[in-house]
Amino acid sequence: MFDVTDSVTHEFVPAWQKEIHWLCDDIPTILCGNKVDMNNQQVNVREVENLQYCEISVKSNYNIEKPFLYLARMLAGDPGLQFVEAPTYTPPEV
Repeated sequence: MFDVTDSVTHEFVPAWQKEIHWLCDDIPTILCGNKVDMNNQQVNVREVENLQYCEISVKSNYNIEKPFLYLARMLAGDPGLQFVEAPTYTPPEV
């Protein structure tokens, strides 16, 4: 994950990618650009070589499930895999 409001963080992506592939070989990976809800974006990534890319915002919860769903699909080998929302229970009164 890198910060789209700080171009320096994006410069580290190739080194991170190289290290991950050196340590884990063919493990599925996804690059996330965080803070896409901010007005002061300095990095605009449309294509990233050899990496799946997803724009997210942790603060506003935008696309936050997408990288996890992608990784779950890749690891399970099931492109149709879907997340099912768990029911929300009201805590018992004390």
